[in-house]
Amino acid sequence: MKQSKFTKTRLAIYISAALSAATYNHAFAVEAAPDEEAVVVESEVESQVKPTEVLATEEIADFKEKQAEIEVIQVTGIVGSLGKSMNLKRNASGVVDAISSEDMGKFPDTNLAESLQRITGVSVSRSNGEGSQVTIRGFGPDYNLITLNGRQMPATGNSRSYNLENISSEGISTLEVIKTARAETASGGIGGVVNIVTLKPFDSPGLKWTVMGQAMYDESNVEGDDVTPEISGVFSNTFANETFGIAASVVHHRRDFQQQNASIQGWQANVALPSNLDESMVTDPRPVDGEGERVGNYYLPRSMNYGFDDISRERTNGFVSLQYAPTDDIIATIDYSFGKAFTSSDSLGWGVWHDYGGNINAYEFDENGTATYAEFSGNDASYTASRSITEVTEKSIGLNLAWQATQTLGFAFDYHNSSNEADNGADEGLGSDGSLVLGSDQLVSKTYDYREGEIPQTLVNWNNGSTTLAPSEMDSHFSQFIHSPGKSEVEQFQLDAEWENDTDSPLVNIKMGISHADQLIGGSSAWSGLIGGFLFNPQYTAMFPDSMFTKNDTSQFLNEFDGGGNDLALNYYYDFDFDEVVARSESFLNEEVLGDDYFAPTAYRDGSTYSETSVQEVTTSAYAQMLMEFDVISLPVQMNFGLRYEKTNVTSRVKQDVPVDVWWLGGSEWHTQLETGNNAALETTGDYDVFLPMIDAKFEFTEDLIGRASWGKSLARAPLSALAGTRILSGSPKIGSRSGYDGNTGMEPYVSTNIDLSLEYYYGEASYASVGYFHKSVVDWIGTDIFQVQIDGLHDIYQSNRWNVAEADILARDEVATNDAIFAQMQTNGAVLNDQGYIEPLDTDALIEWNITQPFNSDQTFTVQGIELAIQHVFGESGFGVGINGTIMDPSEKYDPESLSVQQVLPGASDSANFQGFYEKYGWSIKTTYAWRDDYLIGIGQDQGSADAPSQNAKAYGQWDISVNYDITDNFTVFAEGINLTNETEQKYGRYERQFLEANQYGTRYVLGARYRFK
Repeated sequence: MKQSKFTKTRLAIYISAALSAATYNHAFAVEAAPDEEAVVVESEVESQVKPTEVLATEEIADFKEKQAEIEVIQVTGIVGSLGKSMNLKRNASGVVDAISSEDMGKFPDTNLAESLQRITGVSVSRSNGEGSQVTIRGFGPDYNLITLNGRQMPATGNSRSYNLENISSEGISTLEVIKTARAETASGGIGGVVNIVTLKPFDSPGLKWTVMGQAMYDESNVEGDDVTPEISGVFSNTFANETFGIAASVVHHRRDFQQQNASIQGWQANVALPSNLDESMVTDPRPVDGEGERVGNYYLPRSMNYGFDDISRERTNGFVSLQYAPTDDIIATIDYSFGKAFTSSDSLGWGVWHDYGGNINAYEFDENGTATYAEFSGNDASYTASRSITEVTEKSIGLNLAWQATQTLGFAFDYHNSSNEADNGADEGLGSDGSLVLGSDQLVSKTYDYREGEIPQTLVNWNNGSTTLAPSEMDSHFSQFIHSPGKSEVEQFQLDAEWENDTDSPLVNIKMGISHADQLIGGSSAWSGLIGGFLFNPQYTAMFPDSMFTKNDTSQFLNEFDGGGNDLALNYYYDFDFDEVVARSESFLNEEVLGDDYFAPTAYRDGSTYSETSVQEVTTSAYAQMLMEFDVISLPVQMNFGLRYEKTNVTSRVKQDVPVDVWWLGGSEWHTQLETGNNAALETTGDYDVFLPMIDAKFEFTEDLIGRASWGKSLARAPLSALAGTRILSGSPKIGSRSGYDGNTGMEPYVSTNIDLSLEYYYGEASYASVGYFHKSVVDWIGTDIFQVQIDGLHDIYQSNRWNVAEADILARDEVATNDAIFAQMQTNGAVLNDQGYIEPLDTDALIEWNITQPFNSDQTFTVQGIELAIQHVFGESGFGVGINGTIMDPSEKYDPESLSVQQVLPGASDSANFQGFYEKYGWSIKTTYAWRDDYLIGIGQDQGSADAPSQNAKAYGQWDISVNYDITDNFTVFAEGINLTNETEQKYGRYERQFLEANQYGTRYVLGARYRFK
């Protein structure tokens, strides 16, 4: 079973390709007479080859001699793609799955994340209705590593997650998902490593190019263009007796669409309920104890919001690869990739603020204690207009030198410098993300009703005697502007060596290498504060004329949901011009009127808060790996042993404002005050080292039946926000949300011990069946704890002596003690407003109890186990084929919705399944796919959740897509696609399904295009 050296090295692949031989995505064919069928022999090339691997020169000479006798037949189309992917899986050491291009410039899906979800054990999270980030074997985006041509890629902005929606698929040759540990592979992925392989000129020698144009119709679009373009070109050629080559691709894509949504910011447990409500106003089916008290927790919502985002996404990507082979023993490769994506969003939202039921008049709970109906007094209803443009810029340049020093010894040096920068201040007018809030507090009551349907209903009873707010009553509430750019950079070099054993012994080769990676991730945040006229007192309604507002019905809003569209109780909304509100606010709400809270459309106004955070990780590593092949009782066995050592130093640098007080503006508006002109600077460090051993075993029970067993360790590093050694307090610490965050630079990484067992049966052309079992045991799990802390100097007006006296005075009059009423009564009782209209705390008031969240390395061991099933079958020469796979997950720790303690659980784990059916014959290529993912835990903590860290969960989601291609000629193809054919919607919930958090509606997308290729 011992393999030839040619099948093991990347340099072998490059040189043989330059000589018109075959790589893994080609086949050899003996020259046949016109009436004879060519005999096709598949080449066997090991996947995940590294830039360090090399080829013996005698084999190069052999291929030169055969060059005139061999022609290359490129396997294309769906079957070709499936066959290439199958062979990568079959020939790999360890557990690997892959998606390959169907032709140059034609990947199976328009989005790389959408392609990856076709792989067993891989599911995607969506952003703007498109696949964005991947979860592998239950581990979400932060627990996986994305590499480009084997090189570690910087994450998007100030995070570890890489958004695959920002990279085009046209220049991609293969997506590899490496699921088992490998000593030679960079660490950072517990779930797996996704390697994006771009096109190289020596992969397919000769002149080849493809151009493509398509038009997309998005039925959700309202404000943008209904039809948007995508154009792309891919070019590859080799010169000078195929010793020099260039490959390049470029694509420009735009999509205009609308996202419609309903949302609740969070749920809180066990807030105080009034004791004097009439029994007819209360429905509570929870059991009663012996003392007549209800048993179990109860939960009330913070708000109810509706809205839509009009979004335009524009993306440009390009790849260039230059390769030069001056001798048979040397190949130099230079790669450059570039990407720029703009996402502009104009949003309008409307809704009501419930303040967790602080002013409740009636309520109805279900058996879990979740409020399904409630009536509230006080607070307000408002409209929010938001605008932002986010620019993401990606750059990567790399150099690889591979040298075959002798027939058995080769070296390679690889260097790259990559960056990924995200900036939400690309709007030239604002330079930030801006939100304008208008509305009114002139209401009698408001209701929340989620007893039926998929969307909670709300209704406002206004003081004007109706359920409709008049345009003349629209007032300024507040505005805010945020600028938070982030940048991630990676500079890395690696030196590798491989020795090939040319003697007749079980040892095949030994690989060794060292690497050094310097990753810097950081960003800044500037916040204007909540500015521009608070709480409708005094009123500024005169600054907004009635003509500024246009009333709309909701007939086309959330109409895919039961309870949406015309069935919404709040069945109208006003829209208005963002720029006009800005201009009027600047004119009226100036410094003369509002003092320090004056309106200015910038995140950098006087009084803004500013902070900078960076985390630098420097990792030095070394590895050794040995491959052996031998027979055990006539059973061919391949064993791969390896050990990787890594040493990482972490440095966090923080610069931020110092909080000195918390003032109350009335209602639910509490604002943290910062020390002027004083930014605290803090530097903290941490370090750790780790050994990562691995063993892969591959058994060829028969020529077509392969078994695998793997054991190894892998790691994932802590989230960047967790490593930043900073304390952040809420700038708007509302009652029930006095929260903050502490970082922890000294945390250890997650370390997982992995076991994999699989059985694979390859029984035909592009046809196989497999079953696999995996078990991951993770130690040093990074959990979060929430603890209460008091900070010197930060005193609390809430439930102070003045507060309690004012509340008692109101209740004595048999009135509802709303926060606004208490604010007014405190003034009646002698409290004085400062120049900005706030009540300031007294030194005699108690200190605020802050709920501070801090990450830590838990002593718990978390396990995830699962079963992966897959079958891929081509029905002979009929042209039909099918692929089905499914993954069943079983994490050891599951979220307990009844517990109010902070829980350490794994987000992202869920069952998933995929179906693909296709027909490919007579110039037609038709494919339909279905991707399904069961309910899963998104994470712990909600936007305005309470100290008990409630959960966020996603409901099950399944999506149908279809693509149809027809070859008019051998070179010219027309195609059509339908994406999300059944217009599926997304839904999220809290502890229980009736604790609604979010619903999103997008729409179906249709694509019509043409592709021309020359080979």
